[in-house]
Amino acid sequence: MKHIIAPSILAANFGQLDEAVEQINKSEAEWLHIDIMDGRFVPNISFGFPVLEAIQKKCTKVLDVHLMIVEPEKYLQRFAESGAQVITVHYEACTHLHRTIAAIKQLGCKAGVALNPHTPVQLLTNVLEELDLVCLMSVNPGYGGQQFIEKTYQKIEALHLMATSIAKPLFIEIDGGVSQQNAAQLLKAGANVLVAGSAVFKSNNPLKAIANLKSINLDTLTV
Repeated sequence: MKHIIAPSILAANFGQLDEAVEQINKSEAEWLHIDIMDGRFVPNISFGFPVLEAIQKKCTKVLDVHLMIVEPEKYLQRFAESGAQVITVHYEACTHLHRTIAAIKQLGCKAGVALNPHTPVQLLTNVLEELDLVCLMSVNPGYGGQQFIEKTYQKIEALHLMATSIAKPLFIEIDGGVSQQNAAQLLKAGANVLVAGSAVFKSNNPLKAIANLKSINLDTLTV
């Protein structure tokens, strides 16, 4: 499977969201990553339902919605109705994780679970067969533009091995500090979805930045 690029709208200019979404529509990216923050699970607040709904009306890509919120199970239906096609909840925020995963799938969405940097991938052993996606946070969640945590490579390799051992097709998504410099190594470790925020929206040419990330050749580790 060719890897997927999911630009993170959190890194865009909030005063020009229409333009940012239109850039993504024209790009080689397959998904648009949208971080929902509540100021409780993470120390920041981002988008609500009105913004998500406005994005959904204009975006032609898959909406990859990452819920950095407490009690996400209360809002799953509303997020699905607002355009989410992939819904990812945090392991650390879900008391009844299996039930939450099932509820996401019942809404017709792909179900994902995100892990904070300190959370071992082995904790997903009992639910991995139910998942479509695992999002490995490679920075501490809550803010964009942070430095990549190097231990992420080991977590990718371990998760990839877990999925392979049960013959489970799995999106392994990396979120935080993804750049042109580390993208090839992330893919080589076993990732297949790259969330790129600053690497895309802070670049001089977002379309070219996405094209460069998309064109990585794993055989030669070049872009």
